[in-house]
Amino acid sequence: MVPNEEPIEDAVHYADGRIKHSGFRLQGRMHGAWSWYRADGSLMRTGTFDRGRQVGTWRTLDRQGKAVKETEIGD
Repeated sequence: MVPNEEPIEDAVHYADGRIKHSGFRLQGRMHGAWSWYRADGSLMRTGTFDRGRQVGTWRTLDRQGKAVKETEIGD
């Protein structure tokens, strides 16, 4: 059997239905762009994974959407 090589969309919601986090999984691991949201619906953090490993620029945002922290994840 060949492992699934297509990313599968994944999302988790708060009890009220608002999105908690979303992204894609590849072979069960976080892969590609991911976003995390606060209970009030505002975007809290964004970043990218490569088969479960954090890569690239990760941003933490305030409730108004302004970046308050930016971290570069290298090899």
